[in-house]
Amino acid sequence: MSVRTTVLAAVVVLVCTACATEMRPPPAAPQIPTILPPTTFTRAPQMTDRPLPDDCELIVPVASVHKFLGRELPGELRTIIGIPEPSLARTGKVDCYYGLGERQPLGAAPVVVGLATYADPAAAGTRVEESVAAEREDGASVTQMDVGKVKASLVSTKDERLLIGSLGKTTFVSRAKVGVLPDDQVGIFLAALAQQSMTPIEDA
Repeated sequence: MSVRTTVLAAVVVLVCTACATEMRPPPAAPQIPTILPPTTFTRAPQMTDRPLPDDCELIVPVASVHKFLGRELPGELRTIIGIPEPSLARTGKVDCYYGLGERQPLGAAPVVVGLATYADPAAAGTRVEESVAAEREDGASVTQMDVGKVKASLVSTKDERLLIGSLGKTTFVSRAKVGVLPDDQVGIFLAALAQQSMTPIEDA
């Protein structure tokens, strides 16, 4: 082998060595573990036997009525604070009238929600039983339906549909005039109103 051939071979070896060095993949970057923040669990509001609010927006907000109804109800909301009635063992009462015109009487409200508190759960339950019995005697039909985890009575009269029940010392009633919703939908609507009325409004 000539000197020139030897030199060329050496150059080729050096070039190929450099190529091999350049082709080597870079070392992988160290994996940094991702630290996730702790999961926050929130408890959904539940129906509860709570003190009576003095504002119907804290019982069933107008926006919730519209949501449950599926449309806006024209008119205004009026709040009526009742008085204790010792003969019934009633300690407080609040009635909410939705969709009233400016000069309309309370009885014209298409949707009504009412809460009342009593001296004890037995008195509240008795009041519900007496109210349902009176409606039945007047010719109303009565069926049972669920409101959250409690049972309530759906009463159908000639002019309205109402849902009556109690939880602890508090009774609830939600009413809708005939025609506000079809009969196959009105029970679900009234149950939604009743459940909301017994559920504290968050951040209130």
